Amino acid sequence: MKAYIAYLNQLVQHVEDEFVEFQSQINWYHPYKSGELDERRSGLFESIGKLTEWRFANTKPFLNSLSKGCQLCGEGEWSCLFVTGKCNANCFYCPAKQDTDETPQTQKLLFEQPSAYVDYINRFGFKGVSFSGGEPLLFFDRTLEFLKQVKQNCPKVEHVWMYTNGILASDDKLKALGEAGLDEIRFDLGAVNYNPKVLKNAAKFIKNVTVEIPAVPHEKEQLLSVLPLLCEYGVSNLNLHQLRLTKYNAPKLLQHEYTMLHGEQPTVAESEITALEIMAFVASEGLPIGVNYCNFQFKNRFQKAGFRHKMAEILKLENEEITQNGFLRTIEADGVAVSLKQLIENKAAFSTVTIKYSGRVIENLTNDQMQRTFDLNGISYCIDEGLAALPIVLTCSEVDEFIDMVNNNGKKIPSMPQLFEAWQHEFIEQGLRAFC
Repeated sequence: MKAYIAYLNQLVQHVEDEFVEFQSQINWYHPYKSGELDERRSGLFESIGKLTEWRFANTKPFLNSLSKGCQLCGEGEWSCLFVTGKCNANCFYCPAKQDTDETPQTQKLLFEQPSAYVDYINRFGFKGVSFSGGEPLLFFDRTLEFLKQVKQNCPKVEHVWMYTNGILASDDKLKALGEAGLDEIRFDLGAVNYNPKVLKNAAKFIKNVTVEIPAVPHEKEQLLSVLPLLCEYGVSNLNLHQLRLTKYNAPKLLQHEYTMLHGEQPTVAESEITALEIMAFVASEGLPIGVNYCNFQFKNRFQKAGFRHKMAEILKLENEEITQNGFLRTIEADGVAVSLKQLIENKAAFSTVTIKYSGRVIENLTNDQMQRTFDLNGISYCIDEGLAALPIVLTCSEVDEFIDMVNNNGKKIPSMPQLFEAWQHEFIEQGLRAFC
């Protein structure tokens, strides 16, 4: 665990350095002053423990049900197309500016035409597609056309959903979306001050209606007060996100005296407490709505790993193998490329072993790029080789530890720095971390 603790300490320093301009305003978590939060968190996990299920390496707790879209997301089968970068709401927690209409895009890939996006979905084999923004209903015709093209021309896609704040969700628009085949619609109820009127009729036109919002501590009572009505209106699921601090939302978010957690990105400790309290309320009241806590650690691990997997499956080269975490692995033993299986079977025969990890993706092609390209029905994309880590050279004893780590599916975290780095690229971290 020594290397893991060192990594967490690096994260603490990294996020504090990144947000140094807000340092005087941020209430960072510290075990000596934030112990009450730890106690509340532990008590809530204990109280709802027998009622909740956990998925995806014990990072996603849910109660009653988990929507099809959320399952596909965790399985790495999801593509989210941002139809526009413009939004007509003004949520204090929004992590991005969202004031400009932009070309529809996903993972930095631009798709001016729905047909190009269809080719991308089919080639990489995504089973779930969602439309987000900004606000997709601001550009309804564009959103509707992308939806129709995906539903009509992507036979492997099992579930299509859309995110909206609901401000423009008129019955005629909902009806058109339902007739075009939209499987699920997700409303950010916080954007409309928790007024359920925006989704009252949605279930008449679209078979799955979800409320998806950040778990906002000072708005918890507003949400709890409308939960019974949401069930009456046919809302099947409530997805609760963890509030996240960004440089864009910092001026507004830091007006609230939240406790910021250190991690790959700073998140709000009280937001997690609030999500668990809402789950406990739903359980105690016996409400049928499914509640899913979609915390940042789940998102950061599984959404990234899922995309890496999709890219790697198509873009991998000879002698490359895909790790659980979606990276491409190559192994050289005494200068010769070998598979992991060959290394395990013949480990005693090799004196030096070098392991390399990379993450290969495609990007839109520009005139100054002279790298390898990837063709999708006449459109060329640049292949970004994306070296993820420096080569890891293992001694004989370290090879034994590496093989033990692989055989145990990474359950024991290595103490040595370079084996820990290999572990990070091989496996998705299990469970939620302690507050730090």
